[in-house]
Amino acid sequence: MAIKALKETGHSGYRIAKVAVRRRGQTGWQETQQDDSLAEELPVAFSYNGQTHAVMMATPTDLENFALGFSLSEGIIEHTSELYDLNIVDHGERGIELDLRIHGTRLDALKQQRRTMAGPSGCGLCGKDSLDQVMRDLPQVTPRSLPSAEAVETALTQLQSYQPLQQLTGAIHAAAWCDEAGHIQQVREDVGRHNALDKLLGAIYSETLSTDSGFLLLSSRASFELIAKAAQCDLGAMVTVSGASNLAAQQAKRYGIRLVGFARDGRHLVYC
Repeated sequence: MAIKALKETGHSGYRIAKVAVRRRGQTGWQETQQDDSLAEELPVAFSYNGQTHAVMMATPTDLENFALGFSLSEGIIEHTSELYDLNIVDHGERGIELDLRIHGTRLDALKQQRRTMAGPSGCGLCGKDSLDQVMRDLPQVTPRSLPSAEAVETALTQLQSYQPLQQLTGAIHAAAWCDEAGHIQQVREDVGRHNALDKLLGAIYSETLSTDSGFLLLSSRASFELIAKAAQCDLGAMVTVSGASNLAAQQAKRYGIRLVGFARDGRHLVYC
């Protein structure tokens, strides 16, 4: 796969903005202004073989990972070999275009499930135009072990140090892949929890990280869309910092995903 990027937006390049703010507390306004860091959020358009498919609001980092992970988790391609080329076009304040070239048979299938609306950073289903597309059949995942309490604790302890954008802005989600002992192997960040997971999936496949054992750790709640992405990519264990929706728990059980929520120091819930 060839990648031609017009602007460097790699994992090491923080995309933040500085704004002047005044702080207010119980004693009133502070006299002096100070700078605060805000996370960047831009429209990122996905085009496949010249046809616009979706526009997501996202943090403009790790775009190669985002392109690959989104394509895999949405079932647009089934294997990395079906993505032939990626051209990243920076349109400045208008946003960024990810121009992907994929196998012709995958493009034909894509035309049956067009996503034509803009997707907010907090939504993983915007643009789906039928109930069948939302509730699509997903593969059963390869059975995994339930993460141990010790592994969950280890992963939680490490997560903050792997979230530089969150530490700077306080407005960023993270998705991490952890080994069986809970040691973090890879992390990606984004203003949208679905985007963060897609970026992580892209990194996992690009770096051919082993997922035979281990688990996902997400800084968000467990939603149906996240379960669907994990099932599509055969990741059979997920730990989330917040809780799970009823549908997420149902679908996790249906597809064989070990789901742990409300992960905090010293406690968590096992849904299935």
